[in-house]
Amino acid sequence: MVRVTACTNQKGGVGKTTTVINLAAYLALSGTRTLVIDLDPQGNATSGLGVDRRTVDRSSYEALVDRAPLSELAVTTTVDRLDLVPSSTALSGAEVELVGIPARERRLAASLAELNGRYERVLIDCPPSLGLLTLNALTAADGVLIPIQTEYYALEGLSQLVNTIRRVREGLNPRLEIEGVLLTMYDGRTKLSAQVASEVRRHMNGTVYQTVVPRSVRLSEAPSHGLPIALYDPASRGANAYRELAGEVAARG
Repeated sequence: MVRVTACTNQKGGVGKTTTVINLAAYLALSGTRTLVIDLDPQGNATSGLGVDRRTVDRSSYEALVDRAPLSELAVTTTVDRLDLVPSSTALSGAEVELVGIPARERRLAASLAELNGRYERVLIDCPPSLGLLTLNALTAADGVLIPIQTEYYALEGLSQLVNTIRRVREGLNPRLEIEGVLLTMYDGRTKLSAQVASEVRRHMNGTVYQTVVPRSVRLSEAPSHGLPIALYDPASRGANAYRELAGEVAARG
């Protein structure tokens, strides 16, 4: 049975794409057949996994707009057992094109249903907004992973996202749950990071992962080389964090 997780936060710069890339890599390296779907028109998950967007013929855009099967759109990556449905520049127009289409919020769910057990885990990298692309991801997903940066305004907008998840659960996808909240960009040298982490754990009531992702230059460098941290610098603090997170995610089921 495939487990589909949407990674989302309408705030940008919280480590959402970094989390998708590196969590997916460690899940794959542990033996789990994993697919990343890049639904963000910026395409950072695509380039971060070593795929040149300029060479992409077909992308997640075709899955949403043309109902192309995901199995035909997936490409291999440098990590064994990790495939990618890339983003393309055409995706930026998908929101407008989907508006007049019946059941427009279920396009991705329909494409996922055609995978026929090819993958055990699917991670969806959502754009930093709560538009139709993210709505498609939430309607298709079993759970939501929410990265939160341990800085001021960490909880800003979180209640809106939680309300959106609740509305999707009530109206479109009754199985949708908050799979976990991940604290990112943690700076152990500051009281602020510790205070924010404590506040998020209290506010999110048991859904926060024990793993905390530290601020890391190596994590920031890895995407420019088209590699997950597991291949770029597996001994780094960032690599250790995402390895531990993959263990937590797998244990939660």
